[in-house]
Amino acid sequence: MSTAHLKGGPLSRRAAVMCAHANFRLYLDQAKRYRYRIESHALPDGTHDENDAAEFIRTACGVTSRAELDHDREAAMMFERIVDDYRAWQRRQAAMARGA
Repeated sequence: MSTAHLKGGPLSRRAAVMCAHANFRLYLDQAKRYRYRIESHALPDGTHDENDAAEFIRTACGVTSRAELDHDREAAMMFERIVDDYRAWQRRQAAMARGA
């Protein structure tokens, strides 16, 4: 899909905001450590930057631009899954902070 003519909409803006949040990037650090069984000293918190987060979303959603999220149903569904997984991680972090 050519992205030259596509304009980003609400999903691409939401993806950009998420990538800018340090907490989302921390989620990516921890998820990658868990998924690949990497020790925290080998992949410390704060490793992922905003560009890494954007690349993660593009790769996971199978797009070359976040603008495509608003024009590709499958990419949008994958992005929503990423958002859902991130929110679940946030809830677990909040529960751990409360000592639950």
